[in-house]
Amino acid sequence: MIKSKKMLWIAIILFIVSAVMNFPFPHAIPYGETVAEVFNFPIRSANGWHYVGIASLTIFIASIFFLTRSLKKYHMRAFLLALLIAIFAPGMVLSSYQKNFAKGVDAVHYNDEVSKCEFEMVNESTLSGECKLSFENYSSKDVQFTLEFHEDYYSEDDVPMVALMNNKAPYEVSIEGKEKKVVKIKTNIDVSNIENHVEGGSASDINIIIRSGDKIRKL
Repeated sequence: MIKSKKMLWIAIILFIVSAVMNFPFPHAIPYGETVAEVFNFPIRSANGWHYVGIASLTIFIASIFFLTRSLKKYHMRAFLLALLIAIFAPGMVLSSYQKNFAKGVDAVHYNDEVSKCEFEMVNESTLSGECKLSFENYSSKDVQFTLEFHEDYYSEDDVPMVALMNNKAPYEVSIEGKEKKVVKIKTNIDVSNIENHVEGGSASDINIIIRSGDKIRKL
């Protein structure tokens, strides 16, 4: 079945590199982007090209090429198996690690899909913001951390919304061992000195930053 062990090993190494680059830990972004930020490598170009994503995809395609060349037959089966592993393995590995080995904030799972913030003006100069953030502590020990909000801006015309919640950040959060918890954060924001600001609305897929000691996670 195996035609070339050398090509097979090359395929495995390239596949692992691609998988590590896409591993969503310790931050929500792929690990490759985290490394790129540390070394000040550009992640995106001015016209929207995603350098890390393109590099990861190129390495994955190369691993599939060497994999199929290393086998005498079952090329399509090998391709489909590799594709399924690439799609589902990172999430499964992360979940297993957090549930069985992680400690402190590393064991905290943040569900951004069900977390949301709502805003409304209470008077001419005050905006009320309330966020409900869903967490689960997979460890058996209590976890304490501080929380602040993070919002990406892709152009100068983008108007901040969620980032306005940082007027009283950082917020203290405590989650008991094995606890699922919806953390509610409510604050009044003085917008009298902000020229362009939201007057109401809601936001989902909230990006946050949690800190505990020297440990930082961008979720």
